[in-house]
Amino acid sequence: MPLLRIRLRLPDRPGSLGTVARTLGAAGADIVQVVVLERSGGRAVDDITVSWSQGASLDVLCDALVSVRGVEVDGVWRTHEAPGVFSDVEVVGQIAANPPNGVVALVEAVPKIFGGDWAAMLGRDGIVVHASWQAPDPLTLPVIPASGARAFTGEDGIRYASVPVGRSRQTLLLARVAAPPFHRTELERLIQLATAAEAVLGVGTSV
Repeated sequence: MPLLRIRLRLPDRPGSLGTVARTLGAAGADIVQVVVLERSGGRAVDDITVSWSQGASLDVLCDALVSVRGVEVDGVWRTHEAPGVFSDVEVVGQIAANPPNGVVALVEAVPKIFGGDWAAMLGRDGIVVHASWQAPDPLTLPVIPASGARAFTGEDGIRYASVPVGRSRQTLLLARVAAPPFHRTELERLIQLATAAEAVLGVGTSV
């Protein structure tokens, strides 16, 4: 069955997630995983991955969720794998085992880990070093913020996260279509993964 990721804002109190789980089950969705992105001011932001019947209306799912008191739906988008199926540690291990292919391993893994549509590593000149197999061809790149790690939205509405890769001056770019912006928790995790990959690959990162 296809997988969906749902980003919800809900009251941070006992029973709230249970009510959401029962509502999802009644609508025909099976929960695969729940990731808590944020807890603040009595509210929580959760990403819930569910299996959902092919062709079933998403309106049914969203209507059921918003009927729960205090629940807001930030977005629903399709994902290829559940979070945690392909772990950060596993990626770093693959890079360490085969450094010459390290950038390829990193770029191909990132969309799976973060529920993205595609990723690319850009050289210091902005040229694509490697793009994941899901990337559009030809690939049109957004205007990337000048410095630092950023979550931003392109002119075409695509959500992006960009992270500099250490002293190599490369940029890891992750894209997600028809989804909410990357949360700061996701951006921090992407930074950590890129930093770990850089530590394994060293300054001279290359495909």
